Amino acid sequence: MGSVVRPFVGLTIPNMKFIDIGANLTDLMYTGWYNGSQKHEPDLDAVLERSWRSGVDKLIITGGNAQESTKAAAMAQTNDKLYCTVGCHPTRCGEFESHPEGPEAYMSELEQIIAQNRERVLAYGEFGLDYQRLNFCPKDIQLKYFEKQLEACEKLKLPMFLHCRDAAEDLTRILTKFEGRLQGGVVHSFDGTWDEAEKIMGLGYFIGLNGCSLRTPDNLEVVKRLPVNRLMIETDCPWCEIRPSHPGYKLIQTRYDEQYPSVKKEKWKPGSMVKSRNEPCNIVQVLEVIAAVKEMNPVELSTIIYFNTSNMFFSQ
Repeated sequence: MGSVVRPFVGLTIPNMKFIDIGANLTDLMYTGWYNGSQKHEPDLDAVLERSWRSGVDKLIITGGNAQESTKAAAMAQTNDKLYCTVGCHPTRCGEFESHPEGPEAYMSELEQIIAQNRERVLAYGEFGLDYQRLNFCPKDIQLKYFEKQLEACEKLKLPMFLHCRDAAEDLTRILTKFEGRLQGGVVHSFDGTWDEAEKIMGLGYFIGLNGCSLRTPDNLEVVKRLPVNRLMIETDCPWCEIRPSHPGYKLIQTRYDEQYPSVKKEKWKPGSMVKSRNEPCNIVQVLEVIAAVKEMNPVELSTIIYFNTSNMFFSQ
């Protein structure tokens, strides 16, 4: 695969630029908090600076419920390169029913966040179905508020940032009911089968890939078959890093070990990255694994994916 590329501080990855469609920048890890205790000082500014130096052109901050969406929208107002989504994750759909004023009030809260930040909100989400974690929210509640949020998307005329875990059959069935009424979107963090991908793409949706999409040999076989004109990429940071145990890890060309030493959170100091905490700068690694699997030139692939993403989210 050639020699390892080690970008110099202050320079971007040559000829490549990226849009990270899913970055959980409101996560407390970026303030130095882990499991309820402070391990280091906030370092989000440094995280963002690393991303800009690594070729990230725009970042879409994920909103997972009303509280996170409020934070994401406020964060997106601070930098012209930052945007966000607003919505309620399937595992949190119980919040609709636990709202003191009822589900309609919760929905109104989400819509108000969008209205007040319309120039920074690019998509409705993250929402969808998650049958892997029914312990957080039962299936019937997820299904109910998936459809309610799809109705909101139809009214708001926003693209969608969709979540799907072990639920592709129900997801595509319900999306089919709304066919022709929505603005399209992406099923992010896809780790399903080729048949599931075909159904999703057949409805006109894009496939979003991150480290969790590249965890197994079967995942890589699916990625190899995905048409490049239906792809977007993301980090889903601080989660979904490409780990040494993943089959695609050996395909990574760009590493930051020398520039930004990766240390345990307790050992953090300015200029270092935190071990096992993913960052937007690592999006280049996702691109490199996909390019290697598909036997494509990384620059060519990055250009196609950048176009796909811009066309969906920045041409509205």
